Amino acid sequence: MPTLFTRIIDGEIPGMFVWRDDECVSFLSINPVNPGHALVVPRAEVDVWLDLEPPLAAHLMTVAQTIGKAVQAAFSPLRVGLLIAGLEVPHTHLHVMPIHAGESDLHLDRAENASPEELETNAEKIRAALRSTHRDGQATGVSS
Repeated sequence: MPTLFTRIIDGEIPGMFVWRDDECVSFLSINPVNPGHALVVPRAEVDVWLDLEPPLAAHLMTVAQTIGKAVQAAFSPLRVGLLIAGLEVPHTHLHVMPIHAGESDLHLDRAENASPEELETNAEKIRAALRSTHRDGQATGVSS
C-alpha cells in the first residue's frame, strides 16, 4: 500500500510542490511550525533514513540545502533548520524549517494546520526564490 507521501507525489492527494526531480520532491507541510516549512521526500518509499542508499541521501541533503536557501530568501528567518524525525509518516522526509524564535521552532508539536491559500502563497514565495537563484530548471516548472 502506498504511503501518504507516495500518494501526494503521484497526484492522488494534493500537495503544494516547490521542487520535483527524478529522485525526490519537495512540498509544503500542511501542518507547518512556521510559514515556509517544507518537506523533502524521496520518490522511493524508504521508511527509515538510515536505510537510504548513500547517493540518494546525499541528493536529498543537496535539495534540502537548495530549498533551505530559498526559504531563507523568501521568509528571512534567523536560521533555517533541518529535522529528520520520520515518526509521522513511514516514508523518509526531511523537514526544512524557518527558525524565527529559537529552537522551539523545530518542535513539531507546535505545528498548526494551514489553509490552502496560505500554503499556495508560501509555496509561490519559495518557487520565486528558487527561480531567481537556481538556474538548472528543476524548480521553474513546478506548480501546485
